[in-house]
Amino acid sequence: MSNLRTKSVEEASARKAVKVELPKERVEAYYGKQVFNRQRMFEYLPKDTYESLVDAIDNRKTLSRELADSVAEGMKRWALDNGARHYTHWFHPLTGSTAEKHDAFIEHDGKGGVVEKFSGKLLVQQEPDASSFPNGGIRNTFEARGYSAWDISSPAFIVDNTLCIPTVFVSYTGESLDYKTPLLRSLNSLDKAATRVARFFIPDVKHVTCNLGWEQEYFLVDEALYAARPDLVMTGRTLMGHESAKNQQLEDHYFGSIPSRVEAFMLDLELECHKLGIPAKTRHNEVAPNQFELAPIFEEANLANDHNLLLMSVMEEVARRHNFRVLLHEKPFAGINGSGKHNNWSLGTDSGVLLFAPGKNERDNFRFVTFVANVMAAVHKHNGLLKASIMNATNAHRLGANEAPPAIISMFLGSAVSAILDKVEQADDINKITIDGKETIRLDIAQIPELTLDNTDRNRTSPFAFTGNRFEYRAVGSSANNASALIALNAAVANQLNEFAEVVEKCVADGMDRDLAILQEVKKLIRESRPIHFDGNGYSEEWKQEAAKRGLDVETSAPLMYDRYMDEASVKMFEKTGVLSKKEIEARNEVKWEMYTKKIQIESRVLGDLAINHIIPAAVRYQSVLLDNVFKIQQLFKGAKADAISSQDLANIEAISDHVSVIKTSVESMINARKRANHIDNERLKAIAYHDDVVPYMEDIRYHIDKLELMVDNEIWPLPKYRELLFIR
Repeated sequence: MSNLRTKSVEEASARKAVKVELPKERVEAYYGKQVFNRQRMFEYLPKDTYESLVDAIDNRKTLSRELADSVAEGMKRWALDNGARHYTHWFHPLTGSTAEKHDAFIEHDGKGGVVEKFSGKLLVQQEPDASSFPNGGIRNTFEARGYSAWDISSPAFIVDNTLCIPTVFVSYTGESLDYKTPLLRSLNSLDKAATRVARFFIPDVKHVTCNLGWEQEYFLVDEALYAARPDLVMTGRTLMGHESAKNQQLEDHYFGSIPSRVEAFMLDLELECHKLGIPAKTRHNEVAPNQFELAPIFEEANLANDHNLLLMSVMEEVARRHNFRVLLHEKPFAGINGSGKHNNWSLGTDSGVLLFAPGKNERDNFRFVTFVANVMAAVHKHNGLLKASIMNATNAHRLGANEAPPAIISMFLGSAVSAILDKVEQADDINKITIDGKETIRLDIAQIPELTLDNTDRNRTSPFAFTGNRFEYRAVGSSANNASALIALNAAVANQLNEFAEVVEKCVADGMDRDLAILQEVKKLIRESRPIHFDGNGYSEEWKQEAAKRGLDVETSAPLMYDRYMDEASVKMFEKTGVLSKKEIEARNEVKWEMYTKKIQIESRVLGDLAINHIIPAAVRYQSVLLDNVFKIQQLFKGAKADAISSQDLANIEAISDHVSVIKTSVESMINARKRANHIDNERLKAIAYHDDVVPYMEDIRYHIDKLELMVDNEIWPLPKYRELLFIR
């Protein structure tokens, strides 16, 4: 091996699990210790301030400046008592990650010293500038002013020595420059629309809450091996690498025994999560080697998304303590499973009724069918938009490969729910809407109790599947901000529910019985939404052809998928629900195209550098070894015997020359294609050029590099291979 690779592999092989100090108390004693939750609010705020703040949070009210001053004082005292020295407005810019600017709790005291202060003004609103974040043309570089504003529904928390205050981020003229603002708007719109429809069945409903349970998949690699792979360091994925002889084909990693080093990391991560109020509950090995998953208890969607973004940041810090690096890229390794972030999405009333759960009587079942039919209609009408909301340069590698959902949005409902919808479509009376109770299975083994069957199976190939009392949006990528997917989904469903309510209310106003009006419209939605319903194998070529016949969006180019945001139906839907203005949509699309271009641009630069400065020199070096060997054989042996002995080396020499020649030519062509694309001013056309003209060269270069990896002496190959990266020792 090369010296760097040898050292990296040896260092990784010598790692031992880092010992984690467990707290002596039980989880409930330290859970939320670093969060200004209601318990801390009750302890640090005056009684009337606490009650007013809780009322504002629960009933979506505006907070007065006087109340903010009182909250700020209590929050400051709590933060200082827990070691905080700075505070920051923590927001979600359009980069997809999080941002923060730290300020100390100090002001001049007028006597040459300082005093620790934190006012309601600083809590509620700040001007972080943040002018360098992508904005899609909403702000010019010289127009730097932007505001962050406190989100009272998501509690503040302490990371290290800094008080983090969740906020929205908007421009000087009021347009959103972040993900949280439209997410909150979508949740507000969905609350009103779902409450409106829920009252047809449950008259005293005050609010409907959107709940989210994300499942975070990720890879771990040893830090030493990571550092020896420039492509991992700069792009988050391996731009080259032949698959290992053993990868996931035996499926022995899935739910297997967790390696001791990884278990120590997981334990440490859970401790940090629980202190921060992140309800981490489930951990396990995933299908691919070195792939794992963490899942929490369901929470209100805005808070859940904040927790997921916080988790991704905490994961990276904890991983380094254990000499790991976390890979959140959707497809860090070719030929094995990529990583998603399945969004388990549900709706529930303030009284605890899950709107996607079948009930115990005909009335509850009627409500269940009504909400399922409306979700079907929303997903059907906006399937292209929903796909665009989860698509980016990284998730494009994952969708449609190795157990990931295809790049076609469809809905899996399962045989039980499908049968129910068929019955409803033929029904003329709500009392005929019956749902069979859960069945049981007896295994005829004395030691094993009866098993209760769910009312639906699972479908790993479905991007949007009904899974009992919720929908699992499986197409979301592991590195994504969940808000992108939720904004589109929430807005589409809210708009559909409002349209449904308007039709029903008009029918009632015209003298029709309300239940009959609901049933009539539900039947219509079921019929019209049939094309989105697919319970089969989403990987099959037949489904791709069938989906196109059904009129579903089958586009596979990410830059072209973003066009769905600007469809007339999409713009109208976003504006009617108040989630995004046309100007904001246009700006976000500009950012999406720009981010796509930049990511492919970086990858192509890294690949070109590695190909020319690492791979080709190694191949030529090995070629020289072979040439020297052939020369010596021909000197030692003569005639046919010499030719026979050296024939394989000569064949390898020729093959290496062929691969090296193609790589050189393709790198040069890729660079020229990149230069041509860079001269395009229009961000959409530039992104399309990168997708159509640059990416194919990258795939071709990788193919020939991977062939060389199989030919070049293992001692000479410069980069850690998949067999070394993928199996934690």
